[in-house]
Amino acid sequence: MRRRRTVTDLPPGTLVAGVDEAGRGPLAGPVVVAAVILDPARVIRGLDDSKYLSEERRGMLEPRIRERALAWSVIVVDAAEIDRINIFQATMLGMRRALAALATVPQLALIDGNHLPKQLPCPARAVIGGDASEPAISAASILAKVARDRLMLALDAEHPGYGFARHKGYPTPEHLQSLQQLGPCIQHRRSFAPVRALLEPEPVPEQAALL
Repeated sequence: MRRRRTVTDLPPGTLVAGVDEAGRGPLAGPVVVAAVILDPARVIRGLDDSKYLSEERRGMLEPRIRERALAWSVIVVDAAEIDRINIFQATMLGMRRALAALATVPQLALIDGNHLPKQLPCPARAVIGGDASEPAISAASILAKVARDRLMLALDAEHPGYGFARHKGYPTPEHLQSLQQLGPCIQHRRSFAPVRALLEPEPVPEQAALL
């Protein structure tokens, strides 16, 4: 075993929702947040942090999670909203929306990371590294990652030339080169420095300005 699961000190039968996101770091595309309430009677084996799983393995687990979970939701916060309120607030907003969208109201939300959104519909705990230690958060990380990857494949077809299907919007050398050559598209996050630098005019030297 690579690592052990944590044991949450909750009474048996407590409805726990795991919450996680995918896509905070890319220069383009949305941030996607998922929430999952697992059914203890329908165990899903192989859950883990989506980053540790191959694309094939995530693709196998994703439909099982949707089928066997007591409730799940996937929320998309697009690039325009990210630019309007910043990536941190967009992620917190997505988490609130994901929990609110569950068909069953959980008694507790376990949220990956060290920050808790405000105005949640239930009590919550932040769990650092929760995507690798709490099964419900692992399930949410898989749903969020698979959903976002599919969206980036669709955006690659809509905006050819950037390589979204390969790098999923992350700032790889290929992506940065295509940004320089093509300029940003509507899916690029204008509040992120590499994109913003291409949109802002270079300052005119003071001496040249006087000529």
